[in-house]
Amino acid sequence: MLLQTRRSRIPWTTLVLSAVTALVAAAISLLPPLGAPAAHAASAASVAQSRPDGEPDGPSESRPVYSYENAIRESVWVDTTLDGDADGRTDRVAVDIVRPREPAAQGRRIPVIMDASPYYSCCGRGNESQTKTYDAAGNPVQFPLFYDNYFVPRGYATVLVDLAGTNRSDGCVDVGGRSDILSAKAVVDWLNGRATAYSARTGGERVKASWSNGATGMIGKSYDGTIANGVAATGVKGLKTIVPIGAISSWYDYYFAKGAALFDSGPDGLSDAVESDGAHARCAAVQKRLVDGAPRNGDWTGLWTDRDYVPAVDKVRASVFAVHGAQDLNVRTKHLGQWWNALADAGVERKIWLSQTGHVDPFDYRRGEWVRTLHRWFDHYLLGVDNGIEREPMADVERAPDQWSTDRVWPPSGTRQTTLRPRGGATAGVGVLGTERAEPGATETFTDDPALSEADWSAAIDTSTPGKAGFTTGPLEKDLRLSGSGTVTVTATPSTTSAHLSAVLVDLGPATIRDYTAAGEGITTLDRRTCWGSGTEGDSACFKETAADKEDVDYTVFSRGWADLGHSADDGKGRPLTPGKAYTITLDLAATDHVVPAGHRLGLIIAGTDAGLIEPPSTTPRLTLDLPRTSARLPLVGGAPKAAAAPSRTAAAPPLKGVRGPTPPDPAPVHVQPRLTRAGGPPPPRGGPPASGPAGRRHR
Repeated sequence: MLLQTRRSRIPWTTLVLSAVTALVAAAISLLPPLGAPAAHAASAASVAQSRPDGEPDGPSESRPVYSYENAIRESVWVDTTLDGDADGRTDRVAVDIVRPREPAAQGRRIPVIMDASPYYSCCGRGNESQTKTYDAAGNPVQFPLFYDNYFVPRGYATVLVDLAGTNRSDGCVDVGGRSDILSAKAVVDWLNGRATAYSARTGGERVKASWSNGATGMIGKSYDGTIANGVAATGVKGLKTIVPIGAISSWYDYYFAKGAALFDSGPDGLSDAVESDGAHARCAAVQKRLVDGAPRNGDWTGLWTDRDYVPAVDKVRASVFAVHGAQDLNVRTKHLGQWWNALADAGVERKIWLSQTGHVDPFDYRRGEWVRTLHRWFDHYLLGVDNGIEREPMADVERAPDQWSTDRVWPPSGTRQTTLRPRGGATAGVGVLGTERAEPGATETFTDDPALSEADWSAAIDTSTPGKAGFTTGPLEKDLRLSGSGTVTVTATPSTTSAHLSAVLVDLGPATIRDYTAAGEGITTLDRRTCWGSGTEGDSACFKETAADKEDVDYTVFSRGWADLGHSADDGKGRPLTPGKAYTITLDLAATDHVVPAGHRLGLIIAGTDAGLIEPPSTTPRLTLDLPRTSARLPLVGGAPKAAAAPSRTAAAPPLKGVRGPTPPDPAPVHVQPRLTRAGGPPPPRGGPPASGPAGRRHR
């Protein structure tokens, strides 16, 4: 079900302009001292100086009035109250902090921007794979990414947390489970005076966050953004906003699609890749639980229940700024779609950016606008600045490389689930997509070929081939926009005891797109740098520029979904199929926002294994589709498409040029898929082949 605007459950936080004017006029000495309850008094000095024109009618943004070079850099270890490694003492997680020196000296508290990650030592963050660095005494020197460089001078603290079992933290990695989430939540609690921290990993003095006003915003890409989702779902007080970028909302859906395995290893592979050497030595029991709780048959277990954040969305107190690549084949947009819809149902304040890229941070495809928007977002939700960002369009969507549109709400008004149906054509396997139901008894057949991918199917959609069934509209009379999440329901009869299904939506027509299958997943990294904030000798604020990696294509796959037919009972358990028996299953299509232009055709392809994206079944089935009982429910803006009649096709059309399929990997010791034909996913066992995907796809 598509969800439109709902009344917010979270009240807007604003500054009363008259009060701000009074603060500006008053001496800094009148600001609340440390320990005062006023949350937004924290950076009044930086906000008060924010008006570039000197007008006294209130602040518009925080300004860089504090010294980054003289900022306080420190480390503390927060007690999680958990004992994940069962060593008889509670685990402490390492927290590295950089904060401006002046507010504390002036008796004022400040808000926090926090990124909790398992990647600060094993793999790095950002396009340049930055890791944390320390001086000889163990004091933090480099804080990855630009958050510290840009926001610390503006009156924020940046807090980077090593998840349990990683870098300098105790405990064990449990891949989105209790240890991961509660170790990060404990830091939010400490920032709000509800948890204990120490000056050392073992022993040390107690340390209070007396400089923090408790207002915390969590941000991060991939695993980091996933932790932000999970912590928000605990309802922890003090977490005011989260900015999840390419983030997971349910870990089952990262490893499986309705029973079909997306990778050939499970969460134990990821845990193994990011854990510190010390954690490897003490976390064998946790590793075994990850293996036992995530069987490769795709069945739902308690392990997945514990790592599904969507059912707990009613606890979310924070606003959410969700960012995702529409062509992210690592953390697919199914995660975004189900999380977004649940947030809408719960009335959570939210905003969304949806790009044409793969698994890419917005800092690397829309840098200037991203920094400006993020700045305003944090100013509003962490400093209380009434800058109007909450009244601006909810959604920014990339239509073509570097070309963006906005929507007041997302999905836009007028979007509704519309049923389209496949029918047979004059040639086997080359059919018609429209609103009419197929004749009773009509069928199409195909044989699963694990060597073929969605690119192969799309290139031959107008050709009768044994590995797929394709259905297309005629040329559209006007633009057709699909916005949100859809489904495809298939009734199929297998010839063997196992079968996997894929459903693909394709825009058939020429376009220039970001080449999301290339190494940069839609971006090219350049040699020149631009600077965002202040830096030091050990922590530069200058980062490599990027440009859109474009490709001219004749078709674009823009949404896909997969399933194991043996999970058709929809009870979380797979079963062997009975050859010759019909089964009905619904495949969830990844959320999208795509316009099929007038003159193009919309295509639906139903096939077996999508090479490079799902694992093949144990057999090689031939499947017979029952066309009258097969349909697609798609989120169409304005209803069903108007199209010229689809032509009868009795001869094979020449293959279309399209986005190239998966390519060999570039070696990189990071969390990506384990096989050369994969398109993103968990790493191989330790000592295995390079953990890199067909396009260098990285879950970082």
